[in-house]
Parts: sequence; structure tokens; C-alpha cells
Amino acid sequence: MTNTLCISSNGNIYYPLAKDLYPLLTKNKVKIQFKNIELNDPRETFPSLKYSPIGATFKISIESKDKSICLNAHSQKKEVSIPIVIHEGKIIDHFVFEDKWFYISNDTSDIEDALREACISSAGEISLTQYLKLKNFEIMRKESLFEDSVDTSLMQKYPIEDVDMSALPLRATLYDYQKIGFLWIRSILSNVNGCILGDEMGLGKTLQIITYAVSMQQSGACSILVVAPISLLANWEKECHKFAPSLNILIHHGSQRASNFKDFTPYDIVVTSYSVVINDLYMLNMKKWDLVVLDEAQNIKSPTSARTIACKSLNRKNTIAVSGTPFENHVTDVWSIVDFVKPGLLGSLDQFNDVISDDVDGGRKLEPILSSLMIRRLVKDVANELPPRVDIDQPLQMSPKECEEYAQYLDELKGSSKTDRISIGMFQKLRMYCTHPIIASNDVPTDPYSKSVKYQRLCEILEGIFETREKAIVFTSYKKMFEIFEKDLQYRYGVKIWAINGETDVNERQIIVDEFNQYSSPAILILNPRAAGTGLNITGANHVIHYNLEWNPALEDQSSARAYRKGQSKTVFVHRLYYKDTIEQVIQQRILRKRDIAKEAVVGVTGDSLDEEDLLKALTMVPKI
Repeated sequence: MTNTLCISSNGNIYYPLAKDLYPLLTKNKVKIQFKNIELNDPRETFPSLKYSPIGATFKISIESKDKSICLNAHSQKKEVSIPIVIHEGKIIDHFVFEDKWFYISNDTSDIEDALREACISSAGEISLTQYLKLKNFEIMRKESLFEDSVDTSLMQKYPIEDVDMSALPLRATLYDYQKIGFLWIRSILSNVNGCILGDEMGLGKTLQIITYAVSMQQSGACSILVVAPISLLANWEKECHKFAPSLNILIHHGSQRASNFKDFTPYDIVVTSYSVVINDLYMLNMKKWDLVVLDEAQNIKSPTSARTIACKSLNRKNTIAVSGTPFENHVTDVWSIVDFVKPGLLGSLDQFNDVISDDVDGGRKLEPILSSLMIRRLVKDVANELPPRVDIDQPLQMSPKECEEYAQYLDELKGSSKTDRISIGMFQKLRMYCTHPIIASNDVPTDPYSKSVKYQRLCEILEGIFETREKAIVFTSYKKMFEIFEKDLQYRYGVKIWAINGETDVNERQIIVDEFNQYSSPAILILNPRAAGTGLNITGANHVIHYNLEWNPALEDQSSARAYRKGQSKTVFVHRLYYKDTIEQVIQQRILRKRDIAKEAVVGVTGDSLDEEDLLKALTMVPKI
């Protein structure tokens, strides 16, 4: 049934346009050929049909319906919505209402161009890809063509009632929001081949990606390239081993990395750095990846950088951009990341800059496209699912230069260790170097960021914290590290910084804490764990960063308890940074073991036999270049 005059012939339905019918309705005894069919006056079939000399207007509406998107054309008469037929991408520009024939008076050409661009031939349900193309058509034409009531923030991001995760070989129990994220990734990649996982820091973005990787492995198509900052390579390896040991993972980095793409064949996940992608692009592109994941995808926010160009050139079927701070300063950040996950969707950079202003209005225009391609949950949105404390261990891989210098310090230690027994104190230089190369040498401090992967990771974490307008407590044992923090972080982020160490007057310490707690903007409180690890109530921050690990787990736990205590109204995130294959990994393993056996102190200077075994192990650990 239709309210449009159409022709039935030999089992086919044809839809003439208003220009074809107009002569028949306004003149008598006129015969017209349409698709080799002779048309007679419709009033011969419908005697009561009248012609209206007054045209009608129509609109195209797009709306959410049962977790899908629907497009329809309609006109309005006497507060009644009359459907308008869309056939083979053409607006059938007339309709019948109450025995009267109306023609459509407004121009249909732009809308038909948009429908053609989006490959939409009829009204009804459309795909997400088609919706995105319609929105982009509007943006590029600088005009509004559709009544859009689609709630893209809810599309496929609905609560899960009964999801059976037991079929996946995953050693983790996902929170509901993580299940939603996993299912959303699986759904959207089956439709548009690219998406953005933009959850706030600390919500387990890596675990959601690993869960999707496990589901890919089960389906038989699991060839994944993960591109991440050097500081996160080791963390990807740790998380995969911990949560999904069935995944075969390779770290493609350093001087001994693979030189033939065929070496990737046995692996489900290959993890590499942005710099390696630039250098190895030709070799990486000899393989078509089922999925490319960019971790900390804000690294490609500069459209013309070498890393951005290289990442966009990767040969892939599907794409995920992962970032807790996906869009930081300018709308070109949006273009660059969206152009990675959905190439060409927003046109060229010049086209984009021509139609999108770098202000709130520009952001408003982009919102439907962004919310369609991105899922983003904030800590405050899922706080009821989170435990009161979330511990985030961050194993780090040293840069090649750091590996070489650390090995030199280790050789010096071995050369000077002539006695049968060794002590913790002998490893001080190694610990200092792991904290930052500058404090282990007499070098004049220059740019601390470029010299230390750990410092780079700290800055990444702080950036995410400040993005959410929150504060952080940073623990370190070394006075020289205090100086670096106070000078560089103040310069880098422009935030207020307080510090408490052994030289801070005891009477001043609580005053500093009170000022920090009451401060309402992003800020940092730097603490020495021995000077400020007990007695202080620092609930004004819910992020704790242990920049260098302590041998004594009790000292670390007491330090974390400065923020994780009565009066804290938010989930506390405790970050622990350490280098793998170094003295810090030995300390990390020792802390975990000591906690397991409930021993909370190092005994004496040399430690017990088990501690000495740890120290001997540290002499054999050399970071891989």
C-alpha cells in the first residue's frame, strides 16, 4: 500500500515523478509515455482524485529505533505525517492525501546527492556507515539537510543483561562496562571497520582489546598489530600473558627485531612502537593485518608528522584507536584520529579546515560522527562498578641507549663485587639509573623527557590525570628527582606543585597537605615515602604514582594509604612504574612474593638468604636492546 501514484505493469512497480503526472492532472485527454507504458489520466481510475495547485514541502528524518538507524521522508498536512517514497535513491516528489494529489515544491537534488553518496536507495533502516556518510555530506556542504534525532551515544552501548563470557579463554572477570566495550568493538568493526576506544585512564582499555583479540583468535582470524609508545610495550606483553595466555605475542622492537614479515606468522599479536613503524613500514606492509590497534592514539594528532603518515599507511582490515585523551587541543586532532579509523570520512585536511572551525561550533558539528565511532566512559560514570582501589602495574622497556648505559653500570657493579656476600646498598647506582639517567650521573640536567622512557610514561599518566581536572601524588626517594619534577613538570603542564621530603620542616608538612587537599585545580604533590609515607591524610588526590619502587612493601603500602583512606570519596588509582629485566623487576617480584607470605620488612643490611638470592638474580638481569 502506498499514498503515491504508481504504475503496475507485468509484476513490476514504477514510480513516475511529478513532472510525468502533471500534464495528465492539469489537462484533459492527454496521453503520455512513461517507460514505454502509456499513461492515462489517473482520475479515470480514481474518479474522486483532485489536483492541488498548492505544493507541499517534505523533510528527511533520521532517528534511532531498536538500536538501529532509520531514515524516512515525510510531509505534513493537517498535523498528519505523510510518508514520501524513496525509490532507487530518488525522492518520489508527490503524494495523495484525502483524495487530493500534491506535488513536492522544495528542491530534492541535494538530498538525492547525499543519498547517492551514502548508497541509500530506499527509506527504512540504514547502516552506521551510511549514516556517517550522510553527516559528512552535510558538513562538507555546510548545510543541514536532515532532521537528525539519532542518539549515537547509546548505539550498541547498552547494558548487558546476559552475556556468556565463559566461552572465551580469558583469565579475567570483566566489569559490565568492559563487556559492553568488548561487544561494542565487535559490533562496530563488523559495520565500519574502525572505532575509537576512548575510556578514561584506569578503566581497562587494554583488557577490552585483549578480550576482542581472544574472540578473533577463536574465529580463526587473529593477525593483530599493536602500535604503542615504547613505555607501554612491556605492559602489553604482561597483560596478554596475564589475561590471555592463549595469545602468542611478539615484541617487535630493538636491534634484534625481525627483518622478514614471515617471522610474524606464528604470532597472534605483534606489538611495536611508533618509531619502528616509521622505520619498518615497508616490511610491515608486506602483510595485511586483520586488526591494527594504536595505543595512546593521541600520538598521531599531528596530521603531517612522520608517525601519523606511517600509521595511516599500514595495510589493515580493521582499526582501533585507543586513547584516554583522544582529543586535546584542536579540531585537527579529531580529523587526524578519525581519518585513521575511517580514512576519507572527513575529507582531506584542507577540506576539513575549510568547513570546520576550531571552536565549540566546530565541535558541535563533529559530535554525531565522533559519538558514532567512539565509546568513552568516565570513571565517575562507572564508579559503582569499580573497587575503591585499582592497582596498575606498569612494566617498562628501556630505550636502546638506556639498555646500553644500564649494562655498563651493571658491569661496573660486577667488577667491584669481590666479596662472597652482597648488600642492597651496592645496587644503589642501578636503582638511581632506573629512576632517571640524570640522577645516576653528574650530567647537567637538560631535557629529562628525552632521556628516560619511565619519565615519558609518567608524563603520559599525568596528562590523562590533568585532562580530567584531577590531582596526583608522586612518590620518589631521590632528592635530585624532586628537582627534576619541580622544574620540568611545572614548565610542561603549568600546574601547581608542592613537595615534602626529609628537609621539609615537620610543622610545615600538614600545612602543605591541607593546601594541596583544598586546591581545586590539577596539581602534583611530590613526596618522599620515608618522610611523608605515614601520618598524612591526603584525600585531595585519587591518583598515586610510585615512580621508583622500594625494597620494603610495607613502606610502599603505607605511602599508598595516604590517599586510599577514610574520607576518600573517589576510586584511588595506584600506578607502579618499573623497568623489566632490571633491578626494578627483582624488587617488583620480591614485593609481590613478600606480600604473598605476609613478610613486610627487609631484615638487616644484607637481608636473609632469600633476599640475597634476589640480589644475585639482579646481577644476571640485563635489559634487551
